[in-house]
Amino acid sequence: MALVKHLTALFFFVGVIAVSSGTVYEVGDSDGWNNDGSVDYKTWASTKNFHVGDIIRFVYNPLENNVMLVSRKSFHACNSTDFVSVIISGNDSIPITRPGHYYYICGVPGHCEAGQKVDIRVPKPSSSPAPSASPSSWSPIPPPTEHPSDSSPPAGNAPHPSKNSASSIEYYSTGLLAFHLLIAVGFLL
Repeated sequence: MALVKHLTALFFFVGVIAVSSGTVYEVGDSDGWNNDGSVDYKTWASTKNFHVGDIIRFVYNPLENNVMLVSRKSFHACNSTDFVSVIISGNDSIPITRPGHYYYICGVPGHCEAGQKVDIRVPKPSSSPAPSASPSSWSPIPPPTEHPSDSSPPAGNAPHPSKNSASSIEYYSTGLLAFHLLIAVGFLL
């Protein structure tokens, strides 16, 4: 009977890990978020397939750059005075919790105009049903508005994944794993 409990807990825990993963995308890949002209962020974003559950990671020198979440209008006009939120740590991980457009620019004068801006497009999931709410479904990013052309959701910071996050690192929701680990331990006792 104890073996059955152990196996049940193990399969449950492994299943949770598989469901809790998403891809970590480092904006600009190894070049990061910068204004030196080494990255065409429009091309970079167009080569990615973003999904709900993924993480967008901005790595940059906080003395020279920042990350501003802006509306579509501010994105196209490079208007850094009308922003939704600003993050400035230099190592910012933002979870994607809803489909829509996420418009980011650098608010340092001249940087956006020189191309330091990125439109993260997250499509609606295909005809598969949406997952039910779970402890990991909370995010500091509210859903995008129904009209993503008018505004975007505010940004937030998530726990930072490892530094080696080229484009396909698995990200595990610490809160969800801890919750399920407690359940699994309960099975073992």
